[in-house]
Amino acid sequence: MTRTGATSARETSARELARRRADERGPLLEVLHDVQRADGCISDAAVVEIADELNLSVAEVHGVVSFYDDLRRTPPPAHTVRVCRGEACQAVGAEELHGEVERGLAGRANVEVRQVFCFGNCALGPSVTVDGELRGRATAAQVLERAQGWDG
Repeated sequence: MTRTGATSARETSARELARRRADERGPLLEVLHDVQRADGCISDAAVVEIADELNLSVAEVHGVVSFYDDLRRTPPPAHTVRVCRGEACQAVGAEELHGEVERGLAGRANVEVRQVFCFGNCALGPSVTVDGELRGRATAAQVLERAQGWDG
């Protein structure tokens, strides 16, 4: 039984995933990744279940979820473009690239444009990922061409 007095399929899944790692040292981040892989995101209910199972406060779990950019509170869109805004990429036009891509993909509910602060691909900046595929020396035209055909 949860702190709220009810269980759902998602809560049971989060609880079970947390239970599998409960004996590991510092399992929270791995549990969060497991839940996100299983459910696509980490819901409020999952946060409560994980906290309960790992004997942590809801605030502790929420703090970790909100700190890491790769952990999601909402289901992901069909397509994601991530633009590096680290210093090396900024020096070769990442700010302009990010703005152009955001404007070019604006209004598409199934696309998310996010900024990150280093892919470790600094020599080939500006760098982006398009649906997880890393591209160096990226241009807005290349990204927007790749996005053609994405329903918007």
